[in-house]
This record gives sequence, C-alpha cells and structure tokens, in this order.
Amino acid sequence: MAYECKHAEQVRDVKPSAKGCEECLANNGWWVHLRLCRTCGHVGCCDDSPSKHATAHFHATRHPVIEGYDPPEGWGWCYIDEIFLDLSDRKTPQDGPIPRFV
Repeated sequence: MAYECKHAEQVRDVKPSAKGCEECLANNGWWVHLRLCRTCGHVGCCDDSPSKHATAHFHATRHPVIEGYDPPEGWGWCYIDEIFLDLSDRKTPQDGPIPRFV
C-alpha cells in the first residue's frame, strides 16, 4: 500500500506574503530557492539557503505543506509526513517577478 500524506486536505489556495523570502528581504539576506506555505502564504527560503526560513516557519507554526515557488514548480512537501505531493493542478501563481540573489 502506498504511503499517503495525512495533511493534503489542509492545502489551501493562498496569496504569497512577499516577492521573495520575507525574512531575507527584511535582513538583506539571500536565498537559493523559495518555498510557499500552503496554509498561510508565507514565502521563505529553502534548506539549501543559509537561513532556511521556510523550515523555520514550519517549526514556529506547524503549518505542514510547502510548495516549490520560484517559479511555481507543481510539487509540495509535507514536513510532518515527509512526503512529496503533486500540486501541478493547484500551483500558486507568482505575484510579479521574483528577485534573484544568487
């Protein structure tokens, strides 16, 4: 039997909170890739970025699912179940061009 994400039903359509990683933009930081919280719309940087703000957001809020967001890539990740989700039919559109730092 295939393992399924128990949190997939919690994925919401959200409005991105920023045009880049919220915390990096506020602190003159930089990122490699962006992740979008599919609970509240927080935009944070990935774990390959120095500050790992998307994962920090999960630890602070317990919002389980993020989306690959620069550009929207059609996949999600559940931090709790540690499984990828297919979001190709529910990609979040970008809110204008995403600045690049790397």
